[in-house]
Amino acid sequence: MNTFGKFQMRKKSLKLAPIAAALAIVVAIHLYLSFIGGSSSSSTPHKLPRTFASRAGHKLGAECDLFTGEWVRNPEGPYYTNETCDAIQEHQNCMKFGRPDTDYLKWRWKPDGCELPLFQPDLFLQMVKGKSLAFVGDSVARNHMQSLICLLSKVAHPVESADPLWAKILYQYKEHDFNITIFWTPFLVKTGPSDPSLGRPFDLYLDEPDDAWSSQIAHFDYILISAGPWFFRPSYYHLNRRLHGCLYCPEPDSNVTHLAPAFAYRRAFRTALRAVNDAAGYRGATLVRTFAPSHFEGGAWDRGGDCRRKRPFMRNETALAESASEFRRIQLEELGIAGRVNGGRFVLFDATMAMWLRPDGHPSKYGHLPGAKLVLSNDCVHWCLPGPIDAWNDFLQELLWREIQHE
Repeated sequence: MNTFGKFQMRKKSLKLAPIAAALAIVVAIHLYLSFIGGSSSSSTPHKLPRTFASRAGHKLGAECDLFTGEWVRNPEGPYYTNETCDAIQEHQNCMKFGRPDTDYLKWRWKPDGCELPLFQPDLFLQMVKGKSLAFVGDSVARNHMQSLICLLSKVAHPVESADPLWAKILYQYKEHDFNITIFWTPFLVKTGPSDPSLGRPFDLYLDEPDDAWSSQIAHFDYILISAGPWFFRPSYYHLNRRLHGCLYCPEPDSNVTHLAPAFAYRRAFRTALRAVNDAAGYRGATLVRTFAPSHFEGGAWDRGGDCRRKRPFMRNETALAESASEFRRIQLEELGIAGRVNGGRFVLFDATMAMWLRPDGHPSKYGHLPGAKLVLSNDCVHWCLPGPIDAWNDFLQELLWREIQHE
């Protein structure tokens, strides 16, 4: 099986008359400006600084903080199903595999200080006309990308192509002069060859970016970088091509220094963001999506852990797990460092707390047939489609809108 799992995209002809289509776009943009302007009589969006300095105690311009808020009822959801979108992979297809409750589909994210507009496919495609977007990361990044494709499927369908190893997949929206690329790079950095049958940990070269994506940075207008779950896997850590330490070494009595996952996580993001800053000819905006927590309860992923909750947490009901908090803090610190170099445009996509409040949004046992042999018997890492991860595209639409204002 290929890395991503191939799926076919249906094609529909869009028969809206050109004049009506143009009018719809103008109306959509006007409504969007009015919506984000709230009760203000002015519909002029605020400008954002080109660099991200430090989020601690800092509000970006006059914009409200999109990422501090709570989940509120949304009876209109979902905006697609597994019958209207064929970009949903089996292990996220909770509807297909019989999840009996639907309440997890009836929430939207509400920031404290403003409204976050819901995703509008027509508006989004107008915003990104002539642009290219890259998702760089692991299967959760793919999960996000497939949510975007499903939301766009109400109005458009892409042409799909892939490299021979399926490590890079391209989706072209030719009618809209827009394309999406996803790079499979769960560690962001160079990895050595591995043979899982030998049980050998991964070799991570933490000061060398993965050339598969870093060599193509200049081709994109927007890059969305994320990573997380794979950093908890057994690994050897290399710096300057020398073994520096390891996580869960198979040789517990060796002289190799045992290091925590946070060590590799920091180094990997530092290397990835440095690669962006060093990329000749890149003038785009780089979004860094913070760590999306898993929700295993009653045991670890391989020891019977599961995620059976049926509703979101309210924020006074729970505190962010220490590991998620540490990974998020590392990303913010490295993003702050990168944003002070070369005047690059870095944007915080802070999904951690919003997703920590959604233990109800994972496939659990509804990502496969009963008795199927899978790596995750209960999947509390990925997100049902449709599901809470669709809100990531509400965030994406707003963040790109803000960026477009100063391009």
